[in-house]
Amino acid sequence: MLPKPLNFEILGLLKERDGDLGDRGADQSDSAFLLAGSYELNVSIFYQSNVKELIVFTARTIASRTKPGERRSVEQDQYTVHSFNRNGLCGLVFADKHYPSSFLVLREVLDKYEQTFGNSWRQLKADKQHAWPWLDEALKKFQDPVNVDKIQKITKDLDDTKVILHKTIDSILDRGEKLDSLAQKSSDLSFKSREFYKVARKTNQCCSLA
Repeated sequence: MLPKPLNFEILGLLKERDGDLGDRGADQSDSAFLLAGSYELNVSIFYQSNVKELIVFTARTIASRTKPGERRSVEQDQYTVHSFNRNGLCGLVFADKHYPSSFLVLREVLDKYEQTFGNSWRQLKADKQHAWPWLDEALKKFQDPVNVDKIQKITKDLDDTKVILHKTIDSILDRGEKLDSLAQKSSDLSFKSREFYKVARKTNQCCSLA
């Protein structure tokens, strides 16, 4: 059985590219640029780079299909990936299904990102990950649900925007799209990670890795 993270979260920020996809074709994942990420992985060091690549691939796939103003929750095995697109800036958290108020965490992360970096991300044409110690500290802090409860007490509730729930990552894809095909074409995955993905997929453990 493949080792997989039993308890991890990632807070990722991606920018959805403006305009059409041009020569990029139908792979919408290329329209999202990675800005920041933080990882807590309970897997062997030998697999961590593969798992991180799968996380980025999954995050980019979901973010590029989350429209401005949308909140999505994609269930996969014991994990749920939550995405929140606010005016093209999209935050994601990979959490245990029972983790409380993930969208509150995402709102705080997006607020802090904009306070720290402003709107500079709107000019980007490629991935640009910032060195951002605050995100690593936030990841450790929010491992404890008690700290999420504190946010709930000092902030207003989120608006009534409906959360779109997906039972699997496949259900977020457009008609005719296949996750396996996207994985094979993705520049996020090395050859080793693609092979890792294939094995995990066959044993129904992908994308429980993410």
